Amino acid sequence: MEHVGFIGLGMMGRPMAMNLAAKQVPLTTLDAAGVTLEGVPAMADAAALARASRLIILMLPDSKAVAAVMAGLLPALQAGSLLIDMGSSEPGETRRWAAALAEKGCAMLDAPVSGSVPKARAGTLAIMVGGADADFTRAEPVLRAMGEAIIRTGAIGSAHAMKALNNYVYAAGLLAVSEAAQMAEAQGLDLGIFAQVLNASSGRNIASETKLAQEITSRRYAGGFQLGLMRKDLETAGGIAAATGAEAPLLALLRARWTEALGVLGPRADNTEIHRYITGKAKP
Repeated sequence: MEHVGFIGLGMMGRPMAMNLAAKQVPLTTLDAAGVTLEGVPAMADAAALARASRLIILMLPDSKAVAAVMAGLLPALQAGSLLIDMGSSEPGETRRWAAALAEKGCAMLDAPVSGSVPKARAGTLAIMVGGADADFTRAEPVLRAMGEAIIRTGAIGSAHAMKALNNYVYAAGLLAVSEAAQMAEAQGLDLGIFAQVLNASSGRNIASETKLAQEITSRRYAGGFQLGLMRKDLETAGGIAAATGAEAPLLALLRARWTEALGVLGPRADNTEIHRYITGKAKP
């Protein structure tokens, strides 16, 4: 495998990089907060990392963070370098960076992931990949060291768009499950049995299957995805709606709901705490 430079060792990035190291992928890392991996060289800055590797992974929270890293990374990239943005960036920004990279003789893939921290640890993430076929072939062995389902989505930017739209659909299911659980509890219904009913019936969705009993009924609220990141993905989906002329009233409702919850709970709250917010139990 090629030597990989990995930038961003946050909640998701660190276990993803650990999987690469465990599978003997040659690796160097860089993290703005100074996080490191035992036994893996850490670079001083983005330019040093670019000089050490021609296959570079970004696992950053948003396009703003990508732009900050690219300021140091882009001038130092070697010809023929391949950049893989595995965070949840805005599709338009992804296409803009791909064009800038092409001018330097480099290439880019957008490869956002779906799955929580436990799946990142297990190396079983779903990874959506947009970009040229030749670049995907080059990156595939590295991606398979971190993920289980690798889905080709089309041209550059398509994966980031699909990730945002996927999370819009997930947020709709999570809000519906949270509101239904609130009403069921107010009626004195058994939430454990209610979860069984949903998951055996037409109301089943990923939130009812993996969040209702595990995080909401238990009040654990530790699903592994931050409220602020979900709100960012909803805003990206809102940008897609605006660009395509879609009215998307349900999306507008979700954006408003998550924005309100963010103001009370803060961006680092777990996404499942949307239930805690709508039941009125959340404190600023």
